[in-house]
Amino acid sequence: MTRKTLPAALLALAVLCGCGGAAESAAPPSPGAGAAKDKKPQLEAAKADCMKQKGFQYVPYVYPEPKEDEEGRRRMAGDYQAMRKFREKNGFGVFAMHVYPKELGNPQVKPDDPGEVNPNWKIQSSLSKAQLQAYRKAMGACEITTANQLLGLDLKQGTDLMREMSKASNRVVRTTVNSDPELVELAAAMATCLKGKGYAIADATPKSMSDRGHKEFLAQEDKLGRAQMDDVPDVAPAPKEDEAPMIYAPTLTPEQARPYLAKEVKAALDDLECGKDFYPAYLPKESAIRQQVNEQYGM
Repeated sequence: MTRKTLPAALLALAVLCGCGGAAESAAPPSPGAGAAKDKKPQLEAAKADCMKQKGFQYVPYVYPEPKEDEEGRRRMAGDYQAMRKFREKNGFGVFAMHVYPKELGNPQVKPDDPGEVNPNWKIQSSLSKAQLQAYRKAMGACEITTANQLLGLDLKQGTDLMREMSKASNRVVRTTVNSDPELVELAAAMATCLKGKGYAIADATPKSMSDRGHKEFLAQEDKLGRAQMDDVPDVAPAPKEDEAPMIYAPTLTPEQARPYLAKEVKAALDDLECGKDFYPAYLPKESAIRQQVNEQYGM
């Protein structure tokens, strides 16, 4: 395959979690979490001031809240029929991003609504490779500084805000759900069912069972993306516990992605059949935890 350099800012996607779908919160947010979430505009304004002081342009931008519908709420709460309808078309939601890019919000594709485009993508796309590296380094430092100042966090410079939030979220999810007796029993039954269908299950803990399929196809996507880029290693490093992997998404046409999606759909439906008792118990609990952590980080 001919290798080519692609803009890392557009194609390196930090995958924060993977499961049947992020569920709606099933519990009230922690004290102060809502206040942190309301600080998004302040965080963006402070980040822009910080970037200006470092000599870079940054436009304060708060992503629109995702549109909610009853079908999505049912799916995200573990409803079997709603999850099956989604998975019959989208699998785990990995290669569907390339087959239905606008529908699923692929960041490589401009949305129909210009108001949903982050203006900072245009700024970054105009920079040289060296300028982009300096820009991203400055932005990372500003994110840490503003988060510590406005949210009362204690993050070290040199760390990445999204990754730190992801690690915190994954850590709390893992330690909570993996010690839940009901979920442990349901996850074990799901694992036994999948083994009977020929799937290899290395870890039958609840958190692992919730995202095993999604992670498998993300790894395939990452492999394709790395093959298209000449400035990243061909083989992904071994993942660290609770740390979200950096996924280098390839450029694929819908036609190129369809064979991958077909395999993903089959695997996702098998996963759902075996987990039809597991997901309704698991997803609301995971959702409540992730929402609380995300809001503490102002997300």
